[in-house]
Amino acid sequence: MTGLRTIDYGHDGHALQGQLATPAVGGPHPAVLVMHDARGLGELVRRRAQALAELGYVALAADMYGGGVFHADAPQGGTLMHALHDEPGRLRGRVLAGFEALKAQPGVDPARIGAIGFCFGGQCVLELARSGADVKSVVSFHGLLTSALPARPGAVKAKVLVLTGARDPYAPPDHVDGLREEMTRAGADWQVTVYGEGWHAFTDPSASEMTNIPGVRYDPLLDKLSWAQAMAMLEATLR
Repeated sequence: MTGLRTIDYGHDGHALQGQLATPAVGGPHPAVLVMHDARGLGELVRRRAQALAELGYVALAADMYGGGVFHADAPQGGTLMHALHDEPGRLRGRVLAGFEALKAQPGVDPARIGAIGFCFGGQCVLELARSGADVKSVVSFHGLLTSALPARPGAVKAKVLVLTGARDPYAPPDHVDGLREEMTRAGADWQVTVYGEGWHAFTDPSASEMTNIPGVRYDPLLDKLSWAQAMAMLEATLR
């Protein structure tokens, strides 16, 4: 499988370290920003970046916390996540810093960039879309759906795909409805899939280790279904 190499970039005085995976053949290539969950830059997003490179995308697993850290202790990562939540402009700026770092990589076609994200990362890619960045598509896997800075009419350039679970306590039905209403008001091209038996973190095999976080459960079927939907979206928008 394609290896990863560290990419140094920065935002707001923080030294960030993403993990970049590139296809074996020369570019220019479409590219995908991969955003991590609340624990940081862990195995899930690294593995997904490598899988994307195997499919011909340059993929950057971005760093939202600094130093490329991963906190197996979910509450510790949650503290860092909430600190960004408390400053929504800073959160969005941190996502945009990752986007610009990917866009600047050799071999990337800057006109063909998408983004995917998991849990907190799902919120991050929605913030990227809300910002009006020139991103072709974003896919949120069991992401947080609310925003302190909702999309303005006409701002969203990306096609938006939200993959969520009906049993996810962090994306309850009113949040799903609110996201639909927000994207409709913004004039966005959006799709939402709600998996009836999906809990939070349904794509993450390590969900069983998060014993202190309620409402999380890995589902191998939904992992495969959601990945297939995401790949169809990227194929349709970036190829």
